[in-house]
Amino acid sequence: MSTAGNLTAVLLVVALTVAVGGYGLKSRSTSDFYVASRTVSPLRNAAAVSGEYLSAASYLGIAGLLVAYGSTMLWYGIGYTAGYLVLLVLVAAPLRRSGAYTVSDFAEARLGSSAVRRTATAFVVLIGWLYQVPQLQGAGLALHAALGAPAWSGAVLVTAVVLVSVIAGGMRSVTLVQAVQFWLKLAALAVPAIVLLLVWRGAWHPSGSPPAAPAPAARPAADQGGGQALYGVYSLMVATFLGAMGLPHVIARFYTNPNGRAARRTTVGVLGLLGAFYLLPEVYGGLGRLYAPGLAAADRADTVVLLLPGRLVPGTAGQLLTALVVAGAFAAFLSTCSGLALSVAAVLSQDLLGGDVRGFRRASALAVLAPCAIALLLSESGVSVAHEVGLIFSVAASTFCPLLVLGIWWRRLTSVGAVAGMLVGGGLSVAALTLTLLGTGGPGWAGILLAEPAAWSVPAAFLTMVGVSLATPRRVPAGTSVMLARLHLPEALDAGTAGRSAVTGDRSSRTPVRPSRDRRH
Repeated sequence: MSTAGNLTAVLLVVALTVAVGGYGLKSRSTSDFYVASRTVSPLRNAAAVSGEYLSAASYLGIAGLLVAYGSTMLWYGIGYTAGYLVLLVLVAAPLRRSGAYTVSDFAEARLGSSAVRRTATAFVVLIGWLYQVPQLQGAGLALHAALGAPAWSGAVLVTAVVLVSVIAGGMRSVTLVQAVQFWLKLAALAVPAIVLLLVWRGAWHPSGSPPAAPAPAARPAADQGGGQALYGVYSLMVATFLGAMGLPHVIARFYTNPNGRAARRTTVGVLGLLGAFYLLPEVYGGLGRLYAPGLAAADRADTVVLLLPGRLVPGTAGQLLTALVVAGAFAAFLSTCSGLALSVAAVLSQDLLGGDVRGFRRASALAVLAPCAIALLLSESGVSVAHEVGLIFSVAASTFCPLLVLGIWWRRLTSVGAVAGMLVGGGLSVAALTLTLLGTGGPGWAGILLAEPAAWSVPAAFLTMVGVSLATPRRVPAGTSVMLARLHLPEALDAGTAGRSAVTGDRSSRTPVRPSRDRRH
């Protein structure tokens, strides 16, 4: 690799992020910082959602898992995309019509309970911090592989750039940055992938002769068979299909659309963009099993995307392709961390620091510095980036998925049931995640049940939420019918009702719970 070229690529991505983020300096009101004043078009929002969603797990981790474990890992890309289909059908438009700024706002408005709000806030912060950790670890991995830099340097650099972007302009700034970074990531994977396929098929011989014949890829010893493998696939599907709607930074994006129809159009756009992107990691994973099978044995499978262009394309062309891939990887870390920091800062600011712009900026520092410290402590966890993110999807699916689905579609949900369900689902999935990271699961069924907990933690959360709600029928909020009408009626039909219901605010036809949120600084 050319260290100078890779360093230049990283610095260019950082400069582009800071320059585009400067657009956010136009942000003035609290609504600008939290939801970009709800003026983001569906096309730009679809690119921004895709930009923040395509994290280290998507850019590096899926290809690494394919190298290590083979075709079974194709379910990651399928599940990550299909999660937006579930979100489109069940959540997107009603969530936007709630007029909320955060998932905590929605929970409090739907159930009229500060306890539900506090519980939701705690899980937003937990999921946001946990999800940032593998991004920061991936940044360290990328800088070490591309530049030979120490692993901690990537985490520190990403933290610094994200902090500047979020503090500068909040959601307005981050939206444009993430939209630009999506197209950068797509191009950074697509161009080298096309070249690698041409080399593989013998259509182009950059060194004057075909590449060396690939060695057969041995089946890794870690592969599982029989019932355990089948359970792992189904549990992964549950986590990825239902986890997308539970990710705080994904949910926050739908509050920025002008209306529910735009939220649905955004989701359709995301499905198309993600479907195109997730064709690419499979190319790197498949070619990696042919040309770099030793990476799995050396516990370096997550670096296959970064290393493969240089192995198949020697000379200056290979160095340029490697620099492009490195640039895309760094864009992935920055865009996802920006969205996560924004969602965590929003709830911390509203619940602890007054909810104004000054409080948002103070919360932003905590939102990015805490996960940076955790990432530095867990730099040698030994768990692949994609698997680590999959575990966090299980936590999201076990907490906010039941809250949103039942809160939107079931009128008998109570505040007590919501809190109990989030605590049970969240507690079980976090315990499984912790034990897996500590390496205490071991082989056999105990290990796979902990490594893929969604198949049992998500049903436990739903059953608890439903059972406790049925046992506490007197705790159904008095305004449930009005609230559900607002969530399900198109905005034009709901205009008369919207002004009278106590739902978290929107500048159009929603009455704010906290009028002070629209103060200017």
